[in-house]
Amino acid sequence: MIDIVELARKARNASFDFALLDTKTKDNALNAIADILDANKDEIYRVNALDVQRAKDNGLSEAMVDRLTFNDSRFNEMVGGVRKVALLSDPVGRTFDGRTLPNGLTLCKKSVPFGVVGVIYESRPNVTVDIAALCLKSGNACFLRGGSEALETNKLLHSLIAKALESSGLNPDGVTLLESTDRELVSKMLQLNEYIDVLIPRGGEKLQRMCQRDSSIPVIIGGFGISHIFVDETANLDKAVEIVLNAKTQKPSACNSLDTLLIHKNIAKLFMEKLLPELSKKNVAVVAHHEAYDLCQGYKLLEEGKKEDFDIEFLSLKLNITVVPDVYEAIAHLRAHNASHSDAILTDSRHNAKLFTAAAGSACVYVNASTRFSDGGQFGLGAEVAISTQKLHARGPMALAELNTYQYVCEGDYLSRA
Repeated sequence: MIDIVELARKARNASFDFALLDTKTKDNALNAIADILDANKDEIYRVNALDVQRAKDNGLSEAMVDRLTFNDSRFNEMVGGVRKVALLSDPVGRTFDGRTLPNGLTLCKKSVPFGVVGVIYESRPNVTVDIAALCLKSGNACFLRGGSEALETNKLLHSLIAKALESSGLNPDGVTLLESTDRELVSKMLQLNEYIDVLIPRGGEKLQRMCQRDSSIPVIIGGFGISHIFVDETANLDKAVEIVLNAKTQKPSACNSLDTLLIHKNIAKLFMEKLLPELSKKNVAVVAHHEAYDLCQGYKLLEEGKKEDFDIEFLSLKLNITVVPDVYEAIAHLRAHNASHSDAILTDSRHNAKLFTAAAGSACVYVNASTRFSDGGQFGLGAEVAISTQKLHARGPMALAELNTYQYVCEGDYLSRA
């Protein structure tokens, strides 16, 4: 029987040690983690293949199975991410806003770790490694609960991380994995505010809302959101086709893959003539709305869209397409349909680009670029704990800086308040 309170207490104690680690010690431990993962690649693949087969046998969606599966590209990106984190500047102990006040008090803010970062996540086993690396470098311990579909892969990755920490002279409890599929333990985890300082759910909307509703720990929401691209009438249509294809098909199961394509009415017919043959080659199913449905007649994977389709995060080779009269209607559509994650405008109009970026409520907003760039590694952050879609503390890819809070450091010369 797992004693979740005892696990959390040990993580809490380890967090006090992690907060005091110097940069060299943390970087050496990170490189040790990368080394041990590289050395055990074949075993990781073997165990992951068992999880993948079990997921298929249990009827998990294609998107979930894809997120679960390791390949060389994803494995190398994961290990490379750990090494990149080791090369990044240490966020702990930075000082800012320093000043001396009229009362004689010298005041500054200093960046400090949260303590214990709790993360609940689904499918992707690389998240275990990403979070462990980012939390270690930012001086935090972490308490992890991965999805049942990736349990064996996560257990192996965690055991290798623990060995690397021990070989580096660090407390392995600083990276704690809840090795259970018991959902009741998740409910208990949400009440461990005495030991866990911040909770980050990584998964679908159901998980996010449940954590918001039931947690006694402060929650940072991230990962869910409908992604949009608006193709303006001034856009280079050939280049726009390439970006739409990348955003939709480069990794359809990703949370920043394209869900809804908005096309300016003045170029809709010409753009669809260029785009549809390319979507067909990639077997993308098109959910066409209103005028766009007429423009898509003859497309092999076509269905007529309903209003509620605009609120679905597809995570697959499926795409909403609709026609709008101008950039203002595109912005209105984003506001009506949860544009909180990654959204883009393709345009050669500076005015429209500026208007779109100012009006979009997205954590990441793009001009003439694919939404697929919303990623800690792509942003030069090494990796990410999550992509935050809320508006307090952190937005977009959460990496080292966002895993620190601050404290006021106040100095006086034996100063008393008058």
